[in-house]
Amino acid sequence: MPTDSDARSVQASGRTPTDTPPRPREAKPPRVLRRLGGVGVLLLVLALLFLLPWWTLFGSGTDWPLPVFVTGTVVFVGALVAFPFLMFTGHARRADRAARIADTTLGVAWVLFTWSVLGGLAHLLLIGLGIGGADRARVIACAVAAVSAGLLAWGHYEAMRVPRVRQLDVPLPRLGAGLDGTRVVVLADTHYGPIDRAAWSARVTEAVNRLDADVVVHAGDIADGTPAQRREQSAPLGAVQARLARVYVTGNHEYLGEAQGWLDRMTDLGWEALHNRHVVVERGGDRLVLAGVDDVTAHHSGLAGHRTDLDGALAGADPDLPVLLVAHQPKYIPQAAAAGIDLQISGHTHGGQIWPFGLLVRLDQPVVQGLSHHGERTRLYTSRGTGFWGPPFRVFAPSEITLLTLRSTP
Repeated sequence: MPTDSDARSVQASGRTPTDTPPRPREAKPPRVLRRLGGVGVLLLVLALLFLLPWWTLFGSGTDWPLPVFVTGTVVFVGALVAFPFLMFTGHARRADRAARIADTTLGVAWVLFTWSVLGGLAHLLLIGLGIGGADRARVIACAVAAVSAGLLAWGHYEAMRVPRVRQLDVPLPRLGAGLDGTRVVVLADTHYGPIDRAAWSARVTEAVNRLDADVVVHAGDIADGTPAQRREQSAPLGAVQARLARVYVTGNHEYLGEAQGWLDRMTDLGWEALHNRHVVVERGGDRLVLAGVDDVTAHHSGLAGHRTDLDGALAGADPDLPVLLVAHQPKYIPQAAAAGIDLQISGHTHGGQIWPFGLLVRLDQPVVQGLSHHGERTRLYTSRGTGFWGPPFRVFAPSEITLLTLRSTP
């Protein structure tokens, strides 16, 4: 039987002798161990990214002369060892030369990796068919090298040229007749960065101005770097022309640098910074709400007042008016559809930029590129982007300047 001291203990704890004691919390791995695990996974991915192409080109029975084998091995090992340091120095320390080398290396490695995987599958197929004999591995290696070199040369041209204009009509049933035919030009993901593209930026502005826009939208990821670093590259945006409005929202890359600085910079250049706010434009007696929200990563930045706030963006707007919402990432579309937004314009995906990376993008985003329909009335346009991030290549994912013509009838 319980003693008096047991009773006092039960009374103090609030439990009866038959109560099950609380289960201890499951211990989580220390933060240091989680970080080490993440670093380990990253290093494993990097090793595969570099070592698989090395194996395909030099180590899979190609039987190259010794000088060729040694030279290829030294190049791949050197690139693998140097890459993390160049990437850290280039992007964390903002050293543009190191960033250019690291980004280019990453693009070359990705293309070689992709075609090495395909080359390996072709190798297995040829073995199964009994085709090729002793020279099979060398033929595969030469084919992988040739295809990769051709795609990298073409991809670099595609990345560095002024984007082609992509045009399409977008029906918005709530749009007033006076706004029918409104021309909305979309820029996204200009990513002014380590490669000086001031002249490219000026040519993009000339291309936009030839489109006779009513509204010009920049859907975020304007630069990799601070406004001071990218001042010359962003300056041509001040010459962009639009009859009704030029509007801009932050992307996730602004929150790796100076997001508020970029909002201020675009305001100085004459753009409306839609920092969880809206403006109303009028044409032919009908009105359209242009709203914008901060990127979905904004709340992680710790910057006061930076978060994705659709209610704030629409505060005071007439609910009977059609709404064009600018939100950097397509993944914001469920919130837009729930709010009855008529059209969301996004970027972020780059259309995958270097095939087949778009398949991985699709794991994170509902749409990779183009016009899509969500919910009862909401449409989403996802731009493939005007510039490029990091590797100066675009493979099977061309850049674009987009001209959307809004239509008031389906």
